[in-house]
Order: sequence, then C-alpha cells, then structure tokens
Amino acid sequence: MGSNLADPVQQVRRAREALARLPDTRLHKCSHLYRTRPVGGVAQPDFINAVAGIVTGLSPEALFAALLEIEARAGRCRARETRWGPRTLDLDLLLFGDLALRSGDLEIPHPRLGERAFVLAPLAEVAGDWLLPTGQSVAAAWAQCPDRGAVERLVDA
Repeated sequence: MGSNLADPVQQVRRAREALARLPDTRLHKCSHLYRTRPVGGVAQPDFINAVAGIVTGLSPEALFAALLEIEARAGRCRARETRWGPRTLDLDLLLFGDLALRSGDLEIPHPRLGERAFVLAPLAEVAGDWLLPTGQSVAAAWAQCPDRGAVERLVDA
C-alpha cells in the first residue's frame, strides 16, 4: 500500500480497513507505516507505505479487482496519472501463496518486488521468511537492499 497525496497516512489506514472488510477475507498481519522516497524520477512528495498480509478465499483476479476498486474509491484514476507519479493510493498484489501467475495487468509475484526498498522494508516485517522467486528470503533481500536509507519506519503504526 502506498500514498503520497490527500493525507497519505489516512489513505493507507483506510486502505487497511477496506482490506479487512473484503468478503471472505481477514487481515492477518500489518506492517508499520514507512516514509519512503519516490522512485522513477518524477518530482513528488515522499510516500507512506505499508504491507498487509491477508487470508482470503477470493481468487487472485477477484482480489486484484477489489484492490482496484479500493484505489478508485480513494480517488485514484489510473488512466490520467503519470507513470511512477504521485497518487492518492496504490495497492499492489505482491504475493498470493506460492502462486506464479501472469495474466493481463496481473503478475504474481509482483515483478519488482525484490528490488524496491519501499516494498522490502514493510514486507520483511510481515513475511521476512518468505522466499522470493530468486530463492532469497525477503529479510535477506531487505538486509542487502542498497536503498535502505530511502526508508524510515514511522513510530505510529
């Protein structure tokens, strides 16, 4: 989860609440909030990021559709935004059990999951033992991440 517009801390908190209200889904574990520098070269405010681990009976496609719906309710319009630009809310489906899937706009595991400090820091908190497609654990990838300085854990979760 990430946001850098329209009160990002509240955007991420509301997203966590929305995830918990999805049908046949429960929130299992949530990371702290993290302030992170944006990537992609577009001038913009820092992001607030977090990761939520959920248990769901939804299919990956149904969950992805639900995430897009939550983003839209938060005011995100993907068609009008700049790639890697500012956004009210960005919800990525990083992992879905051991599933590997590539279908349309959905790719699981998320293709840049192991490269991004803003993902690795909160993911290491929630699922540090999880193995990335490279065979490396999330915690080990975070420990070796060259952009660790771009991430600040906030005291308020």
